[in-house]
Amino acid sequence: MPTGNLLKSIKSDAPASLVVFLVALPLCLGVALASGAPLFSGIIAGVVGGVVVGALSGARLSVSGPAAGLTVIVFDAIQTLPSFQAFLLAVVLAGIMQILFGLTRSGVLSEFVPSSVVTGMLAAIGLILILKQVPHAVGYDGDYSGSFAFFQGNGYNTFSAISHALRESVLWGALLISAASLAFLFWWDHARPSTGPFRFLPGPLVVVLIGVLGNLLLGYVAPALHIQPSHLVQVPVANGIGGFFSLFDLPDFSAIGNRMVWITAVTVAIVATLESLLSVKAVDEIDPRRALTDKNRELFAQGSGNIVSGLIGGIPITSVIVRSSANVEAGAESKLSTILHGAWLLLSVMLIPTLLNLIPLSALAAILIATGYKLAKPKLFLQRYRQGWTQFIPFVATVAAILLTELLTGILVGLAIGFIFVVGRNFRSAITFVCDDEDCLIRARRNLYFIHKYELQRELARVPDGRNLLIDLSSTSYVDLDNIDVINAFITGAKYRGISVVVRGDIARRSAPLINAPGLEVSFA
Repeated sequence: MPTGNLLKSIKSDAPASLVVFLVALPLCLGVALASGAPLFSGIIAGVVGGVVVGALSGARLSVSGPAAGLTVIVFDAIQTLPSFQAFLLAVVLAGIMQILFGLTRSGVLSEFVPSSVVTGMLAAIGLILILKQVPHAVGYDGDYSGSFAFFQGNGYNTFSAISHALRESVLWGALLISAASLAFLFWWDHARPSTGPFRFLPGPLVVVLIGVLGNLLLGYVAPALHIQPSHLVQVPVANGIGGFFSLFDLPDFSAIGNRMVWITAVTVAIVATLESLLSVKAVDEIDPRRALTDKNRELFAQGSGNIVSGLIGGIPITSVIVRSSANVEAGAESKLSTILHGAWLLLSVMLIPTLLNLIPLSALAAILIATGYKLAKPKLFLQRYRQGWTQFIPFVATVAAILLTELLTGILVGLAIGFIFVVGRNFRSAITFVCDDEDCLIRARRNLYFIHKYELQRELARVPDGRNLLIDLSSTSYVDLDNIDVINAFITGAKYRGISVVVRGDIARRSAPLINAPGLEVSFA
């Protein structure tokens, strides 16, 4: 990279990486907590997702780390397997499987996901961020930060948790800090200077300072509003360098013969692969440059990251939308931002864990709410509505399904509905039939697949006896064998009905050995 471009990238990526770091920190801890894993294992996964996956991936702006979509799988596996170390072995094996997926070119599967489903996923995640962070913004921490599930472990759901928090659990100090933070973030989006040193100042970094200094000030001037440690970041604090390295763990390779280890590995590999492919595709959609990520290389990077994470005590990794979208919105220019955010995670928990533990969760909630709003702006819904029902319905269905279930289930529902509309569009009439005196025409307006078999049979059945029939395939580049069989069957019976058949089109000539079967009389135009 030329020196000028490198300096430009650093100027953009360094501030962006700080924003991603601030978004990633509570999410890494929250996912580990919900997974029943040691809190530090979430930090390890975040560091590896940034440094290892970031370095190996071809994605420009995608950020990887521990994912909320895997929490249920990880929690069940940790409870079922003999030890956490046995689970780490499953993570390593899952990483190896993901590399094999990449080598077998499985990444191409993501290209078949309709764009309405991808944008629906982005909008749903934006809405979830807003809804899930409102309780944290007012000081209620009944659900872990980063949760995407509609039904929470404490008996509430996304909506009832908000109602409960607003009625009974408002901490006025937390609300004051989150309100000031949100006001600053939305103001900074419009007031941020385009020149001078302050143009590189990340708004979320100022929000963290507002949170920390504001809470310290409340402790002096209004002790009743002072936020207690239960609503602050809780990073594990190690005793010296030896204590820090004791937080890492190694997999138990003696569990290699355990059947449940392999079942867990396969499950993690498949789910992590699906989440990563969909996330990377979604990030490509919001990338200002519309860069196209090599999905097979991404699977190699994700697999390598999970191998490293499992080897040193981390939970599974996927590409994650929340951190990635924060990276895009912060103006990152390259994957240097992703790598740096992993480095900041590592250095911060090594050098300043006590300072991190002064950050109110309400300040971080404000950052996530602002990020969610940018993902789910009203104009996105209007754009899809104006594109017609075939785009709007799968989009809204994906949003609703993710909101009311959890991320992966919602995506699968959206995919099912999206594919119904795709099939419906392709099932529309593909064949024209006209007759004029002695001459009839059957024309295929586009490629013929299995779903067009009935329509072709129906139109051929309309040809009267004793006519001249032209089957025009000139607009097709592909006719599947089912439809060729239908044409052959018609030609077989045509000689008994006095019908002469001419087949036109390049595809007809290329398929002549199949269409012009022995004993059949047909000519090609």
